[in-house]
Amino acid sequence: MWNLSQRHIKSWTFICVMILCACVFSACSSKRLDAPSVPDSDNTAVYQKITAKEAKEMMDSGKPYILLDVRTNEEYAEKRIDGALLIPNYEIAERAAVELPDQSALILVYCRSGGRSAAAALELIGMGYTNVYDLGGINNWPFETVSG
Repeated sequence: MWNLSQRHIKSWTFICVMILCACVFSACSSKRLDAPSVPDSDNTAVYQKITAKEAKEMMDSGKPYILLDVRTNEEYAEKRIDGALLIPNYEIAERAAVELPDQSALILVYCRSGGRSAAAALELIGMGYTNVYDLGGINNWPFETVSG
């Protein structure tokens, strides 16, 4: 009989989500994942990957946005982009409806290196969010960060 701890279950869940994301990416090969895209003609949202520079331009535009950090509490405390809301990627399903009530709001998602942000962006899109952009990882963020 399997004796799995809560940590092992979360690890396996994360691995399964990543495999699912890889399958989705390969199944959607007709859409370029390296450039922003617009919603399909039926108004369904699509995965949108942007660069740090593009994200910074969106943030500096004066238009309202939500900057979503999907890393752990420890990673967030160590270094983050100022103004980011922390919802770890494994808590998106439980917390998004309450903390992100406007499904049409501009949401910029990031993590450490880009894997979790892609998974979280896809999860948000699957939940009905229509204006989600994956800016990748803070490791590639050349602009100011804060800690503490």
